[in-house]
Order: sequence, then C-alpha cells, then structure tokens
Amino acid sequence: MAIERSIFYKIRRKGQVIMHDIATPEFMSKLYFRYVLKRPLDLINPKTFNEKLQWLKLYHWANDPAAVQCADKYAVREYVSKLGKEEILNDLYYVWDDADKIVWDELPDRFVLKCNHGCGYNIICPDKSQLDRKHTIKLLKKWMKEDFSKFNEEPHYAKIPRKIICEKYLDGDVVNYNIYVINGKAAFLSVAGGLGDGKEEHLSYYNTDGSMASFKNKSYPTKKDLLSPLLPDMVSLAEYLGKDFPMVRVDLFDHKGKIILSELTFTPGGGLIPFEPAGTDERLGELLDISDLMEKRNTI
Repeated sequence: MAIERSIFYKIRRKGQVIMHDIATPEFMSKLYFRYVLKRPLDLINPKTFNEKLQWLKLYHWANDPAAVQCADKYAVREYVSKLGKEEILNDLYYVWDDADKIVWDELPDRFVLKCNHGCGYNIICPDKSQLDRKHTIKLLKKWMKEDFSKFNEEPHYAKIPRKIICEKYLDGDVVNYNIYVINGKAAFLSVAGGLGDGKEEHLSYYNTDGSMASFKNKSYPTKKDLLSPLLPDMVSLAEYLGKDFPMVRVDLFDHKGKIILSELTFTPGGGLIPFEPAGTDERLGELLDISDLMEKRNTI
C-alpha cells in the first residue's frame, strides 16, 4: 500500500508541475480550491480564511522580501536573530549548496538534514552509521532540483536560493505547536501527531488559553493533548515574531522545557484547510484583515 501511495504521489506532483507550466496560478488555485473545498474561490472579494490565504499567496507573499526570507528555513535564522531571539534557533552545523559537498565524516552521530526551499524536505538521522548515504544524496539532489512553488501555486518559494542545512537532532518527545498569528494577534493554534506515518494520526485546534477550539480539520481525527506549560510564552513569542505580517503560522517546539523555532509558514495547508463545522472558514476569515493590501494592489 505504501508503494501505491508513493507512485500516486509522484504522478500527482508531475501533473501539478505540467499544469503549472501551461496554466495561470489563478486558474490552478481555483481548480485546487474547488477540488479540495468543493466551492468556488473568490479572489475579487475574499471573505473566508482560506480565500484570504489564497489571495496573500498569489498577490502578496512573493512580493514581500521579509516573507520570502522567513519562508526560507535557512535565511529565517537571520531574521529571528535581528529580532533578538537567536536563543530559540536550533543549533546549525553546516550549510551546503550541493549534496556532493557533504563531508559525512565531519557530521555528528545524529543530525537532521533539510532543504530550505519548501516543505517536507527533511531527513532525520538518529544514527549516522545506519544512514544510506547514496540514497540520501540521491534524494537531496532530487529535492534541490524541484521548484516547490509549482506544486500548490505558492510563488514565494520560487524566490528562495536553494540550500541544504544540517541541524541538531532533537531527541525525546518533541511536540510542534503551530500558532496562527493574524494581524499581530495569536488567534488559535494546532497540535498534531503521527501525520504521515499513520501512527495515531491526529490534528487538534486549541484556543490560545489552551482550551479546545470549537472547530476541527475534517481530514484528521482530534485528540486532547497535554499541552506544554510553556504555551503562554510560546503565544507571546509567536506574536512578537509575527507582528510585521498580516498572517503567519509560527511553528515552535517544546524540547525539554526549551522553546525552539521550527519554521514560519505563510500558506498553511496551501490555503486549502477543510474546516468544520460549516461557517468556521467564514468566522476565521473575519479575523484576517487584508483590506489595505487589496486596496494598495488595486491602485497600482
């Protein structure tokens, strides 16, 4: 079954690239929106949270140098350091432009490899002696050739200079807190587990006080998590990191009582999050004000 999913995944990705090259980003975004959310995408008068994410994706993020920098898993480190929060950055061991430049003997016994220009380009290595280096190099080279922006029409990723980074391996139970900062205010957060590996897969939304939110992502079951006592600090930190953007999801780890930045995400779920119950997308959309950005674009 895993092989079948892998083949389907590869076919789908190739199809997305082909369609990207022959159709407009607006057309493809409307197609994805209709297919996933079962309703038309209104880019003229966006009202829902997903519609506004789509508008930002198509017309704003790629033209915002700070957003491009912060979507870059390497360059975001400079942005965070300039804000005086370098203590939340994971240890960085090496940076390369080419997988062939990796000197494996110089790497620690445990590490994480990432390509900086998209999502899902991660290799977690808990034991270097067990790592298939040839396969790893082949995979990294494949990722480095990919234009991640073409898969879900996310043009800001196309502007990221591609690099491979090597970071510290975080051992133990590491939970990722995805905090949605909207117009400078943390509105809600999500906590997920098992995504992609099928092991007790779940995704749950919470209010910033730690109580369960009244909505869910209908693609995943929910599960009540034991939240970190650092949550109030994470919320404050997320608001500080996201204060200059209309919307950003600030992804933070609690690693043994220390807050560590995972990444900043500007198009969560590709702007295709299937919220339920009905009306949730509209209600969350009311929180995100992009009227000034839309007016500015219309006057250009």
